[in-house]
Amino acid sequence: MSFGDPNNPYGQQPGQPPQGQPGQPPQGQPGYGYPQQAPQGVPPQGYGYPQQPGAQPGQPYGAYPQQPGTLQANNGYINVPILGTVRVATMGQRLGARVIDAVAIGVLYGILSAIGLAGVMGIAESAEDCGTYTDPGYDSCINDASASIVATMFGAILIFGLITLLYEWLMVAFVGATLGKMALGLKVVKESTGQNPGIGGGFIRWIIPMVGAIVCGIGQLLVYISPFFDNSGKLQGWHDRAAGTLVIKK
Repeated sequence: MSFGDPNNPYGQQPGQPPQGQPGQPPQGQPGYGYPQQAPQGVPPQGYGYPQQPGAQPGQPYGAYPQQPGTLQANNGYINVPILGTVRVATMGQRLGARVIDAVAIGVLYGILSAIGLAGVMGIAESAEDCGTYTDPGYDSCINDASASIVATMFGAILIFGLITLLYEWLMVAFVGATLGKMALGLKVVKESTGQNPGIGGGFIRWIIPMVGAIVCGIGQLLVYISPFFDNSGKLQGWHDRAAGTLVIKK
């Protein structure tokens, strides 16, 4: 009968680590300082690096989607739903788009004015057939001609205003951009969804400058330069804030 090696008090075979030896955790218990395996189905976590809300497994620390509308260190970029990280349009770009729109509307105004003037000239020539003031029916003829001239002028103004309304309102509502914004790669989007402003948002964004234009155009000018007063860094004008929109660079 052998009592084993007196130098091997644990009775283990040579080369086999003894049970309960210091530095080795007992079976079935986690050992201090030893990396533990994650339960089945749970992705391993990086040791010493806390995970942030919204982070995906394997993403570096800090690389996770930010909340919509979050500016990134005031560097001109902002997170917008669906679109992701986009650049906010600068005031110079917006001014350039406004100039292009003014030229386009000016050309349209010139065309309508020419048509209206031609109509007025035609009515004035026809008024020559009314004869002289001594002729019967002269007053009635002149009054009809005058009414036609006034109706032609107001009709041209009404058509011009309607086209301007549809241009500024519906193009922004359904396309997110006027011709000027398209030319410079700008787009108006809803800050909360990243989509086009829609009928309501487009109308609110249009009507506020138009109301300001009643006071000799001063209010309209203030609305258009109001993005300079936005301390949030989003360059939202008063009409943008009311409509919940942003102007971005595509």
